[in-house]
Amino acid sequence: MHFPKILIIEDEDKIRSVLRAYLIREGYEITEANSGDKGLQLFNDYEYDLVLLDLMLPGIPGEKIAAKIREKKETPVIMLTAKGEEWERLQGFTLGADDYIVKPFSPREVVARIKAVLKRTGKNLPSDQKPVNIDGFTIDPGSRSVNINDKPVNLTATEFDLLFELATHPGRVFKRGQLTAIVSGYTYDGYERTIDSHIKNIRKKIGNNCIKLETVYGIGYKLTILETDK
Repeated sequence: MHFPKILIIEDEDKIRSVLRAYLIREGYEITEANSGDKGLQLFNDYEYDLVLLDLMLPGIPGEKIAAKIREKKETPVIMLTAKGEEWERLQGFTLGADDYIVKPFSPREVVARIKAVLKRTGKNLPSDQKPVNIDGFTIDPGSRSVNINDKPVNLTATEFDLLFELATHPGRVFKRGQLTAIVSGYTYDGYERTIDSHIKNIRKKIGNNCIKLETVYGIGYKLTILETDK
């Protein structure tokens, strides 16, 4: 049986201790690092299913670690930080975070967030989720891959879920709150605006192809299939 492996990069001993206790109780395998340098070394040397990443670390700061993680892998990252302003959360999602938890937090909340992220990044998907094919643009939920004319597009888990949901309902307008619930499994104040950051990242990665993620002002987003000359 595979037990999800979680890397905790956090310099506060008490926080690591509490998180470790709760997560081990849930059946996770835990590895810890108390500095940015050690955390990045462990990430490079071993495989993990998820990273809990503090942003304010001795050594390499958390923002730089997040960027380096995204350069190499799509491992889910949940950021832990005392920085709770909206622009700071948006910056975290721009760096590729899958979730963002502001200190002080409940350990039970962290466990719930981890379960939600791992659930949507897992490979056991309902059988009715079929690949979406639009003029050379393919989104495959089975392999969680996106290809444009056979060229792979690297999306984070959250970005993939947003794109897949929009692509399976072209033309439908989704409110930000709906998209938040879809990708996180729950809603909470302060998260809806981060959907904008995820959509911005997706647009940048997929470029101008046969689909367009359109903003419906004051409401949310929809995916439009563009006409192509053939």
